[in-house]
Amino acid sequence: MTRFQDAREFLLRHRSDYSAAYAGFRWPDPAPFNWALDWFDGALARDPESRDRTALWIREAAGGEEVRLSFAELSRRSNQAANVLAGIGVTRGERLLLLLPNVAPLWEVMLAAMKLGAVVIPASTLLTTGELADRLARGKVRHVVAAGDQVEKFAGLATDGLGLVQVGGDVATGWRAYDLTGAAEAFAPSAPTHPDDPLLLYFTSGTTAKPKLVTHSHYSYPVGHLSTMYWIGLQPGDLHLNVSSPGWAKHAWSCVFAPWIAGAGVFVLNQPRFDARSLLEAMREAGVTTLCAPPTVWRMLVQQPLQDWRLALREVVSAGEPLNPEIIEQVQAAWNLTIRDGFGQTETTAQVGNPPGQMLKPGAMGRPLPGYRIALLGADGAPAESEGEVCLPTQGPGRAAGLMVGYEDAEGGGTGLDQAVYRTGDIVTRDADGYLTFVGRADDVFKSSDYRISPFELESVLIEHPAVAEAAVVPSPDPLRLATPKAYVSLAPGFEADAAVALSILRHVRERVAPYKRIRRIEIVADLPKTISGKIRRVELRRHEAADGGAGDRPLAFRETDFPELK
Repeated sequence: MTRFQDAREFLLRHRSDYSAAYAGFRWPDPAPFNWALDWFDGALARDPESRDRTALWIREAAGGEEVRLSFAELSRRSNQAANVLAGIGVTRGERLLLLLPNVAPLWEVMLAAMKLGAVVIPASTLLTTGELADRLARGKVRHVVAAGDQVEKFAGLATDGLGLVQVGGDVATGWRAYDLTGAAEAFAPSAPTHPDDPLLLYFTSGTTAKPKLVTHSHYSYPVGHLSTMYWIGLQPGDLHLNVSSPGWAKHAWSCVFAPWIAGAGVFVLNQPRFDARSLLEAMREAGVTTLCAPPTVWRMLVQQPLQDWRLALREVVSAGEPLNPEIIEQVQAAWNLTIRDGFGQTETTAQVGNPPGQMLKPGAMGRPLPGYRIALLGADGAPAESEGEVCLPTQGPGRAAGLMVGYEDAEGGGTGLDQAVYRTGDIVTRDADGYLTFVGRADDVFKSSDYRISPFELESVLIEHPAVAEAAVVPSPDPLRLATPKAYVSLAPGFEADAAVALSILRHVRERVAPYKRIRRIEIVADLPKTISGKIRRVELRRHEAADGGAGDRPLAFRETDFPELK
């Protein structure tokens, strides 16, 4: 506990001094430690300076009851939840599928499971019945806590022998109501929590293949997210808003661990459908000081007159996918705040980022965060100086605490960490100052006429065009060049999907990129294929192009050669 606190205090003390933080930070040695009991209960909920501060504030955009809990209140309620779950048979090491939206029981059960030593499998409420069946089977689930409107998805699934707990609604047959009434407010653990005890099992978003099952421990996540706290720039007493859906790792990053490590409160606005104006108004009224949002949300926010909103924001960050420079410039002009990019994966905590107070370089996602030792390797495994795949050591003193335990279902029966390094699959460039700039997923980067093409670079140019809301660039088969860049674009409101807008977009790109990178084919679509966590599935578009042979004979598919004026 003391070592965790010392590491936290060190990062808070050096929050604006990256060089000192990176050089001097050391992960706490693995030791018996239960973050929910020893830190949340033992420090935040007992310290006179923090116990009565807001830990969780949930507001409903459409009206309804507002929930606001202090650290002390949430400590008591999670103790009650732990006692209720223990009473229905949840024991140390058993797996619990958590299928809840942003409601207080989600946080109560997360803390309760940690206290019990149960293993949580977070799941999105957008999952289908088939996807839930896969999670129940591969996750070896023993218990389920689900929202009332999710229960019908389990009809017909193999749930015999499972402990089923329902939150809200009329309780269905075979399910128990989530009810803390009368439950004891004190909790005593059955045994110590060891650092390598499993805590979370995350199914990845599956952008390129079947979702993998990632295992994190009581060390890798609660301790590992010290790096995430540092990147965001959270401080005690902050009110942090993270726009992310439950069930995905980013929700735990910034709606649980990073803010509560700092002693900051978590603010949530529940919206039936995302509305940028409502979010901005809620941030203003609540006094939100730090904001993390994915690029999709930032792209919608900048459609508003941001300069009209006077907010209490001090730090703004983005993660999930690289953020295009144009968005950063618009927010800077409106709020005099620079969106600081960060990079991590379900398999890790925040690995790379631009911490507060540091020089930012346009387009760069930052430098390795304290505790992360990053190497760039080529496809052949040889060290690369200026461009390569981000790799992390899996052994020895350079191993980051935030690196997963491994994949439970790795091919060949291993963990996915059986080599000396973990290969992230993300290609970056590195400059002389150590700043890393995202090039693309190893699966996404392709060659055209023997030139390497970064889809992200071209997508950044595309969305600078006012008509383009979102874009994805993939290789399209070409008999001369082997492949040629093709852009799939969805249009911003008010633009007509026709040849004129396609010509305008192609002209825009031609004026801004070298000829060898030129987008030579474009297709206008209503929506881009995405995972349910919101990441674009370029793999689906690549398959579509390969099957189509690059023909593209569809009404809204165009080639450069369709426009004589481009010659």
